[in-house]
Amino acid sequence: MHQYEESHTPLRPAEVFRLRLPLWFVGVLLGLTLLVGLGGGLLASAVLNRGQAAPCPESPEVCREFAVFWEAWSLAREQYVEADAADPDRMIAGAVNGMLDSLGDQGHTRFLPAEEAQAWDESLRGSFEGIGAYIDVRDGQTVIVAPIEGSPAEAAGLRPGDAILAVNGQSTEGWTVEELASNVRGPNGTSVTLRIQHAGEAEPVEVTITRARVDVPSVSWRMLDSGTAHIRLASFDQDAGDELRAALEQANAAGARAVVLDLRNNPGGLLEESIKAASQFLPEGTTVLLEENRTGQREATRARSGGVALDMPLVVLVNENTASAAEILSGALQDAGRATVIGEPTFGTGTVLTPYRLSDGARLLLGTEQWLTPEGRLIRGQGIAPDEAVALPLDVAPLSPAEAAALSPEALRSSQDTQLTRALELAGQAASR
Repeated sequence: MHQYEESHTPLRPAEVFRLRLPLWFVGVLLGLTLLVGLGGGLLASAVLNRGQAAPCPESPEVCREFAVFWEAWSLAREQYVEADAADPDRMIAGAVNGMLDSLGDQGHTRFLPAEEAQAWDESLRGSFEGIGAYIDVRDGQTVIVAPIEGSPAEAAGLRPGDAILAVNGQSTEGWTVEELASNVRGPNGTSVTLRIQHAGEAEPVEVTITRARVDVPSVSWRMLDSGTAHIRLASFDQDAGDELRAALEQANAAGARAVVLDLRNNPGGLLEESIKAASQFLPEGTTVLLEENRTGQREATRARSGGVALDMPLVVLVNENTASAAEILSGALQDAGRATVIGEPTFGTGTVLTPYRLSDGARLLLGTEQWLTPEGRLIRGQGIAPDEAVALPLDVAPLSPAEAAALSPEALRSSQDTQLTRALELAGQAASR
């Protein structure tokens, strides 16, 4: 999802896949912004620099249109039936996100208030205090994308695709992912109660989880009895590329004859780490992705030297929660003919985000370019289609490397994780050639 970096000035592109939903009054603003287009720049400037005079950067016609916004703002603040709900900070965030949603990049381009921007930075460092789960908002529903291996969320039985209906008795309807994260996260040792709707079950359940310090491993792996290394790349946090390289070197030393690279439920992360990962499998100079700007100009990003698994037979696993930087990696390996991709079509996150630090510590994550696969395929809104489609039932969770290694060869072959078993079959065939 992106290059995540920090700066006081606009950076190279960053990626992320999170959905922001506007507040109640944004329908009015959305209609306005569709009419005035780039006039949204005035709104962002005005509301984020409260109390400071700022010249309108647009034409007089566009600037006059903003009188309507301030009329709506004043009426909402003064007349709405629930006075406490007309909170300026929430209204500002909703207004800016309503403006950004009109650009058509919902779920990626978005605004983070200062507190949420700090949490976003923390998440990229690979550790935090909370329940230990990747979360998102999908079609208006707050969900568990995947629990982190070894986390309190996993121990509590949370599964990918679980709907989060309430947090500590408060309904999550209409929440953004940042609101969800701020309510679910908390200090080590405290508890949070989630109302969870498991897929395929009739009644929701209340699950109380004690928060902990969660260190997020980007890579885990095990050697399976078939001689195939099952390597799970869970996210592209800092040092993910180096962790993958170390796992591949260890697998080589252990005599691995093939690799299954598991990108299922990988939400993405740092673009730089995705390039490092691709460079372990692709010869130097191979195109990893194309970045296309607003004028249609394209720039290729290429693999670097020093890959440690350039000739190892490779199968890649993806599913509908494979997103962003994980889509870049799977698309690059697919286009190069380097791997067979197995599973389900990926999520379809494809804009390149540039993070702009605003004056009060907030961030504007703005899609300034879009990604294409090396062959020019659009990722945004389409995702990566697998070479061979294999679906898992909603109530079947992918096996982790540790879980797969704990099974006998016979039990693994007959497991419900049919995506993994098919990948192992293809990897074994490739290794025997």
